Amino acid sequence: MIESLIAFLSETGFALILQHPRNLVMIGVGLGLITLAIRKNYEPLLLLPIGFGMIMGNLPGAGASPDDGGVMELLYYGVKHEVYPPLIFLGLGAMTDFSALLAQPKLILLGAAAQVGIFATYWGATQIGFTPQEAGAIGIIGGADGPTTIFITAALAPELLPAVAVAAYSYMALVPIIQPPIVRLLTTREERLIHMKAPRTVTKAEKIMFPIVGFIVCAAVAPKATTLLGMLFFGNLLKESGVTDRLANTAKTAFIDSVTIILGICVGAGASADRFLRPESLKIFALGLIAFSVATASGVILGKIMNWMSHEPVNPIIGAAGVSAVPMAARVALTTAQREDPTNFLIMHAMGPNVSGVIGSAVAAGVLLSILG
Repeated sequence: MIESLIAFLSETGFALILQHPRNLVMIGVGLGLITLAIRKNYEPLLLLPIGFGMIMGNLPGAGASPDDGGVMELLYYGVKHEVYPPLIFLGLGAMTDFSALLAQPKLILLGAAAQVGIFATYWGATQIGFTPQEAGAIGIIGGADGPTTIFITAALAPELLPAVAVAAYSYMALVPIIQPPIVRLLTTREERLIHMKAPRTVTKAEKIMFPIVGFIVCAAVAPKATTLLGMLFFGNLLKESGVTDRLANTAKTAFIDSVTIILGICVGAGASADRFLRPESLKIFALGLIAFSVATASGVILGKIMNWMSHEPVNPIIGAAGVSAVPMAARVALTTAQREDPTNFLIMHAMGPNVSGVIGSAVAAGVLLSILG
């Protein structure tokens, strides 16, 4: 009886965790993400599942890591084989209103400018020893688009997927911390006080035509991203057509929520200590921060240039929303402007570059896949 009890105790998580101290570190990281989600409200829909999945995947003997087989390995199939990102994009398209972009088409340039961070970081990563494929996966973090990051990393550098995915979602959640100091550094108070003219009203016909024409044009430019772009624009067509409300409502609520839960748990569970605690992971997090910072700065700088050249005033703050963390980046642009003037409502203007950033990051991913795949 005593021998059986000892054998049982030796196989419990309490005993096994002492033999795997690195797993304790990852459990601590998971608890940190959960804390940020609950106490700071930083992207809780993402960080809470990822943090809990990280705890699950790092409990020794639990069999909850994708490497252990079983149910989690089956669920992780959707991460490794690029199933979940297009499904997320379907729901995202059904949630997105492109009116702000259609009302001011020039704002698409700000979304394009933010993609500079992707290609600048790609170059930087190749200079410190990463292969071109690995550099492409790391650079896409600058787009601040978790599903696109998973999509391209699974295709180009699957061995980096845990670190790259966690870095991408972490920086998406930290938008309110990272972006405001960069905006204030690159703009004057006079620029931050700029009020922009109210955008024109967009017709229903424009809203219906945009996902069709937009998809054809973008897929022609970046055919490797057709799956992502197609699901994004199709989801938006469901919303704007006015005849598929049931499908659109399902896509933007229960459907995307279900996929988000599974994706978050899988991303967290895949970040096991053996995979995650490597020198390369620290480099990835550092490069990811650089990518995100350069993307933010590029959008703001182009916003300043547009303000100088345009007949109508452009508040450079909205350039920071060119990263595709929707709608967090647009909300941060709003709150940053309202710190200077509470009556300055930039949200509709910021949504233009924000939604164009979603398209831009997917196109950038398609370009990288075409070159490196």
